[in-house]
Amino acid sequence: MSTEMPDRLCLDPKSPYYDHTLLARGVGIKFNGAEKTNVWEYCVSEGWIRIVVPGSLDRKGAPMTMKVKGLVEPYLDDDPSSGEAG
Repeated sequence: MSTEMPDRLCLDPKSPYYDHTLLARGVGIKFNGAEKTNVWEYCVSEGWIRIVVPGSLDRKGAPMTMKVKGLVEPYLDDDPSSGEAG
């Protein structure tokens, strides 16, 4: 079963790009060909990800993020056709 991944997705429940059901299934991100595990938000059409900066929080207690541009390839972790090579 293949699901079309959204153009933009965010882990913040306050964001309009948050999708609990999709995130519960498990979303993986390949960025410039490398697996990334610290992605907070992504946008495929604009070609960027926001990654969490370890050990830093903003004044409201949310993780600080940094925007990085490149090739973004989202996939579902439970999708056998995601093409993951072991």
